[in-house]
Amino acid sequence: MNNKPLAAHLPARILVFDSGVGGLSIVAEIQRQLPACRISYCSDNAAFPYGTKSEKDLISRVDKVLRAACNLEAIDIIVIACNSASTLALPYLRNHFEQPVVGVVPAIKPAAQLSKNKRIGLLATPGTVSRSYTRQLIDDFASDCQVTSVGSSQLVNLAEQKLRGETIEQAQLQSILKPFKNTGIDTLILACTHFPLLKDEIQVYLGSAVSLVDSADAIARRIAYLLKSTETKVDPKEVNSSLFTAKNSDVDKLFDVLKKYHLQHSRYLQV
Repeated sequence: MNNKPLAAHLPARILVFDSGVGGLSIVAEIQRQLPACRISYCSDNAAFPYGTKSEKDLISRVDKVLRAACNLEAIDIIVIACNSASTLALPYLRNHFEQPVVGVVPAIKPAAQLSKNKRIGLLATPGTVSRSYTRQLIDDFASDCQVTSVGSSQLVNLAEQKLRGETIEQAQLQSILKPFKNTGIDTLILACTHFPLLKDEIQVYLGSAVSLVDSADAIARRIAYLLKSTETKVDPKEVNSSLFTAKNSDVDKLFDVLKKYHLQHSRYLQV
């Protein structure tokens, strides 16, 4: 029921959901391709990170937070801007929410198509690397490739630190990426929405010969299809917003970052 394109005349408010702030990389691409849309960015920072949670706990938590967000604001499309949540919760969410639900999955297919030497890297959270869903994507779309997979939760924390204006230890970043060195990969999949926030640092370490691929463009194009138009009519009084599940000093440090993404005010969900 929720795969039908929305009527083009409907105001378009997109709920972009993540456990932290990695989904801002998706927000940036939506805003680039669909500037008329209004964004509600929802971070379940109270339960951050998601990468190590069990399937049952994660699905229950995502359902609870999304319902609270949709009760607060009129949402047209839900984007699960978290690979960990997408690889586990998408079937459930699509059966239990009336809005179309767009998920983020590892960009294995485009990476395999882009690679010239058929050696690709997969950089994700430990949960995404180990899940059968990811292995099936590799079997389906990259069976002719040599895939080097690295799972890191630490890199998620480094991305969060960068957005808060904290110093990133290059030694930590290099230690995480070291397994990709000397493998001959020419393409690296950034299979966590946090990782594009560190794209510049990753590119410097791996070199310009390695292409970095993420899912942001595909997500924005999918939303455009569901809206049937990139020219949407939105009430000019509506503004972009940000929602959090915990109020703490880390959120305060994100003020300038949220402003950069034109997220004009923050509210807190009681979940």
